[in-house]
Amino acid sequence: MRCAMAAVLAIPLTGCAATMGDGDAGCASYAEARLARPPAETVAEVPPVWADWIADLDDRMTGTCR
Repeated sequence: MRCAMAAVLAIPLTGCAATMGDGDAGCASYAEARLARPPAETVAEVPPVWADWIADLDDRMTGTCR
C-alpha cells in the first residue's frame, strides 16, 4: 500500500494551473502549493493514514481545478 501511495503522490503535475478558470484563486493557490510540495521520495516518511488523506485531497483538488 505504501508503494501505491508513493506512486499516487509521484504523479507529475496534471496542469491544474493551465486548466483552471480565469480568476479562480483557489486553483491558482493549489497549483502553487503543488509546485512547492516535497519530493515524492519523502512519502515513505509519512504515516499511511496521512498519505491516504494527501492522495485523496490531491485527487479532489485536481478534479475541481480541471
